[in-house]
Amino acid sequence: MVPSARDEWPDPRAAWRTTNRITIEFVVALPASVWTLDVPAVPRRTVREILVHLHNARCRWIKTLGREHGIKAPLRVDQRRATQRQLAVALKQSSMGIEALLDLGLASGGELPPSKGYVWRNLPVDVWHVLAYFVAHEAHHRGQIVLVARQAGLRLPPAVVNALWWWKERPKGTRTRTAGRE
Repeated sequence: MVPSARDEWPDPRAAWRTTNRITIEFVVALPASVWTLDVPAVPRRTVREILVHLHNARCRWIKTLGREHGIKAPLRVDQRRATQRQLAVALKQSSMGIEALLDLGLASGGELPPSKGYVWRNLPVDVWHVLAYFVAHEAHHRGQIVLVARQAGLRLPPAVVNALWWWKERPKGTRTRTAGRE
């Protein structure tokens, strides 16, 4: 059921934090053997490059939409050299930039102020547009990676797959279930 008024919509920051947590847990728990697999239908991209792409796409959006409003974009990561640990740290940094964009939009009445760097220069961007883009984009790539691993005959650890099914915010200190789903 779609809420009838914006006031009834969930907090976009909480939705973003959940998506970011799922992505980071996915990156950290993914076996190293999967990182070098080629992703079909994506020319010249390995799983590592797809995962790094998630961070770098965040950086581009932060730079494009936030630069004029004082939001600093984190540094991009090298697609061929990033380790799992480096990528997890980078994703945490880029997540803070996305949260800053969401905060800016919420403080401005639900829309990011116009940016000269954005394709529609004189139009504000809805906070939910930004959030929906990232949630869908990251879920798409996580799904690609799960399919590639399964096609290669690799059985992903339950911690990797279970993280994909947690869509609501968890209390701090709780862990992902490790049994039952895969």
